[in-house]
Amino acid sequence: MLLAGHIGEGPATSCRSESGDERKDVEEKSDINIAALVGNEQIGEGTDNGDLPSYVSAFIEKEVGNDLKSLKKLDKLIEQMTESKMQLEEQVLTISSEIPKRIQNALKNAEESKQFLNQFLEKETHLFSSINSHLQTAQPWMEDLGAMINQIHEIERHLAYLTWISQIEELSDFEEVLAQLHWPFITSSQSQTVGLSRPASAPEIHSNLETLFCQLLKLQTSDELFTEPKQLPEKYSLPASSSVILPIQIMLTPLQKRFRYHFRGNRQTNVISKPEWYLAQVLMWIGNHTQFLDEKIQPILDKVGSSVNARLEFSRGLVILVLEKLAADIPCLLYDDNLFCHLVDEVLLFERELHSVHGYPGTFANCMHILSEETCFQRWLTVERKFALQKMDSMLSSEAAWTSQYKDITDVDEMKVPDCAETFMTLLLVITDRYKNLPTASRKLQFLELQKDLVDDFRIRLTQVMKEETRASLGFRYCAILNAVNYISTVLADWADNVFFLQLQQAALEVFAENNTLSKLQLGQLASMESSVFDDMINLLERLKHDMLTRQVDHVFREVKDAAKLYRKERWLSLPSQSEQAVMSLSSSACPLLLTLRDRLLQLEQQLCFSLFKIFWQMLVEKLDIYIYQEIILANHFNEGGAAQLQFDMTRNLFPLFSHYCKRPENYFKHVKEACIVLNLNIGSALLLKDVLQSAPGEPSATAALNEVGIYKLAQQDVEILLNLRTHWPNTGK
Repeated sequence: MLLAGHIGEGPATSCRSESGDERKDVEEKSDINIAALVGNEQIGEGTDNGDLPSYVSAFIEKEVGNDLKSLKKLDKLIEQMTESKMQLEEQVLTISSEIPKRIQNALKNAEESKQFLNQFLEKETHLFSSINSHLQTAQPWMEDLGAMINQIHEIERHLAYLTWISQIEELSDFEEVLAQLHWPFITSSQSQTVGLSRPASAPEIHSNLETLFCQLLKLQTSDELFTEPKQLPEKYSLPASSSVILPIQIMLTPLQKRFRYHFRGNRQTNVISKPEWYLAQVLMWIGNHTQFLDEKIQPILDKVGSSVNARLEFSRGLVILVLEKLAADIPCLLYDDNLFCHLVDEVLLFERELHSVHGYPGTFANCMHILSEETCFQRWLTVERKFALQKMDSMLSSEAAWTSQYKDITDVDEMKVPDCAETFMTLLLVITDRYKNLPTASRKLQFLELQKDLVDDFRIRLTQVMKEETRASLGFRYCAILNAVNYISTVLADWADNVFFLQLQQAALEVFAENNTLSKLQLGQLASMESSVFDDMINLLERLKHDMLTRQVDHVFREVKDAAKLYRKERWLSLPSQSEQAVMSLSSSACPLLLTLRDRLLQLEQQLCFSLFKIFWQMLVEKLDIYIYQEIILANHFNEGGAAQLQFDMTRNLFPLFSHYCKRPENYFKHVKEACIVLNLNIGSALLLKDVLQSAPGEPSATAALNEVGIYKLAQQDVEILLNLRTHWPNTGK
């Protein structure tokens, strides 16, 4: 125990001169040295560091014990302890100097890590924003890409389907059967030979044909792959239709190959200025195969209950080739008027034969859909207008423009139509025939507007020529112009009742109603068919016709008035009575009037058509009636002989001039006829009538008295004036 105390006091005594802190450090170091000597495992046996002396005591007890000889080990132990102490002190000093640096480095590293973290967070925020922006930008691409991927999957599915179809076709002997039938029939003689020949194997071949045809019908083809109209852009507005049935497609394959071989690429047969070559070829192919399709294929379709018409299905497949060809060629010749016009002409001829001869329905895709495409259609309208105006110039400048080609055929030449007018209306009729099969009403209405513009242009040209002939209003050319105007107006009125134009009128009504371009009254008139699509043109032509007729009537009326000057001055008061004359004869002063009238009537009857001449003489008679009544009858007084002579001149000479044109011409001279009746009443009747009119003016009895003597047109006052013009009254003064 003494050793233990000595050992315990050694370090403490040597350190008494040090400060309390230093002493404390030394004690702690001594404890550490002892702990190092005792061993960690021995210290670990205690409960806390407060039991260190007991551990040291136990250590000495173990090393020295009660054997004093063991004290020899103390020097070695002290040496070991001192060495251990020095090592521990060095470690403590090293640790005490390095720990702050490590802490400082750790703090520095932590700060740097924090800065890096903040930078990373900023970058992460920016990157997050960029990613969101990129995702938003890329979203449509992703959708498109997704759609394309879906299309790729769909195409892959179709390709797989077509692969199966190809394998099935390889297993089929359908094309071999067609080959045995010498399909396709390139010439008409070949088709006739196949139809007439009956080889021994024919029943077997036809049986195989039927079997294989029915099997192919059961295969469902994809509409997306085989609907032919979808091979052309949507701008052509082709009607929706199902694909050509598979067996017919296979039958069309060799013809499609021939068509593309000859009419595409650099082949000599592919000439853009010769559309008639491929159009005629397709028509010939349709004709060559019609009999076979009707007699051999159609019964198979009927047998399986199919509604497909074999011939039309075959034709539809070939027409698609034409549509593709037109769609490719038209842009190349769109601005060459001659080539484009030639193409349109050939296409229209093709369409006419296709529909009329081969019964191709207008509801199927056809060439008119290609011509209806906006750019092509507007060009068509422009070219149609250009060539129509050129033809109008030509027809009006022709030497035979104003003569009728039927002038020597009386029965045919009733309208006395000049050649220019008939040619013009034929031109309009041809234009109608060219556009009537257009697929939409809107396109037809645009052509109708073109026709109306042409009519108006022709009317203006006729007006210009008419003004040049105004001084010779009874001349041949003037009358020819009038006949032309009347003919055009009459034909347009007839067309207005045509079913085609009535349908266009209904379509126009719908357009006008949508655009509010007409008043409610005009819309009502169109809807009730009171007016027509040509009414504006007809009204202008009728106005021109009336003006020209009026000018002619005025011209003849002036001549008649000049010729009637002597007749107006006739001495009606001093003419002998009828009893004083053996035979009544025409007044010599009336001869110029009647001769002039007769000559002009004959002239215009020959130069004007019947309907115009009828209007003319009726207008002239109306003016003559008033003129004779006012300027001759009311301007004179009449004795008995004068009244009788007037009546004879009128009823036996003037009126009969018009008996060739009507049964009772006197009814058109009501004023003159009734005036003659009043002037020629016998004395008693005249006195009685005069008394009635004076005693009961305006009364029914007066009207009845007038009607009784044949007066219906003249008013009571006029009759009283006429009675006062009579000079042959009895001496009673009445």
